[in-house]
Amino acid sequence: MLADSKAFSGFSVRRIADVREFYASTLGLRVSGDDEMLTLHLGGGGEVLVYPKEAHEPAAFTVLNFPVPDIDKAVDALAARGVVFERYEEFEHDGKGIVRDAGGPAIAWFKDPAGNVLSVLTPP
Repeated sequence: MLADSKAFSGFSVRRIADVREFYASTLGLRVSGDDEMLTLHLGGGGEVLVYPKEAHEPAAFTVLNFPVPDIDKAVDALAARGVVFERYEEFEHDGKGIVRDAGGPAIAWFKDPAGNVLSVLTPP
């Protein structure tokens, strides 16, 4: 029934104005919309809806993953733009904040200005 639907994902932030610059300039994504709704245009044609929610609470999980061909280059480029990488006690991180050899892809987590968790990862 929904196999041909152009599905999209979404998540909340407290205010669109707080995150627009981060997604557009820091991450380099194409964005559209206004202060009522923001659309993130992803590689491959995917879209994510970002919507304001007054009682926003960041998700306790990763809401958006960015596969990259070289995680070290991606982490270095993001760090140069001011992105701070998260460190979780249950994982061993290298000096850049990348988790390697944890039974999955190499991955580094960071947060948007609303506290939502994002990641860059190198697919297996």
